[in-house]
Amino acid sequence: MQVYQYDAFSNTPNKGNPAGVVFRADGLSEKEMQETANKAGFNETAFLLKSENADLRIRYFSPGTEMDLCGHATVASIYALFARNEFAEQKSILIETKAGILPIYIQALPGGDVQITMQQATPDFREFNGSLSELAASIGLTKEDIDDQLPVLYGSTGTWTLLIPIKSLEAFKKMEPKNQLFPSILKEMPRASVHPFCLDAYDASADMHGRHFSSAYSGVVEDPVTGTASGVMGAYYAQFVKPQRKDQLEIVVEQGDEMNKDGRVMVRVINKDEQYEVEISGSAVYVGEKHISLDGKKA
Repeated sequence: MQVYQYDAFSNTPNKGNPAGVVFRADGLSEKEMQETANKAGFNETAFLLKSENADLRIRYFSPGTEMDLCGHATVASIYALFARNEFAEQKSILIETKAGILPIYIQALPGGDVQITMQQATPDFREFNGSLSELAASIGLTKEDIDDQLPVLYGSTGTWTLLIPIKSLEAFKKMEPKNQLFPSILKEMPRASVHPFCLDAYDASADMHGRHFSSAYSGVVEDPVTGTASGVMGAYYAQFVKPQRKDQLEIVVEQGDEMNKDGRVMVRVINKDEQYEVEISGSAVYVGEKHISLDGKKA
């Protein structure tokens, strides 16, 4: 079996967020998909399937579990199909995921590049009632590093993560996640990931900076550049940071700098009758492929 690597949210190989893509995966069982994702070793591997309800169905697996939705693996998958001249004549398609049927917009750019825009699920926020001291300690910080002017909340545009506002950009350099502690602290949602962010950024063109520490059940520690978390960060920004905006908000989220995997995600938040629609945009680049057999041996 061939698993193709594409790095999303960057045009430079080995930057941004690597994803595995498996084409024509309809013959694989769920167990085989999970085994393949585990052996491929990417934070997420996307399996592309036929759909009776959309143009394409995608299932997403981390090395340890299946995810309802993954932004960077979606961008990587659509870019890969476009590069293979599939959907090359279409400006939009529908993808079926466990988070719902979502529209994808494809824009060819000068020079042969392509920008993928992905509409995510309706943003949802839920209260965190755990210990802020224990939460801070689980990522190598103290409670004083958390910005108490903004709420700590679970957020989702398809995948749940805990959004933690941090006062200083300097704090991100000393973060050391202890992912195995997350379930005991995230009592409301023990399978959620943890996403600290701040309103300062290394890049002058970026509006927010973040890191993404994976769920204890995912089989990985940190995600370099996270599409779903960036999307819900945009909704958080619109609702809690700049709530006076009434129509449309566009921000740039930077992530991955501490891992030398820096990437950028463009986020658009549209306010329609007090309900947000969230879109993320980015490109990708082909890196290589892995040959994997399901008997435990790599070709």
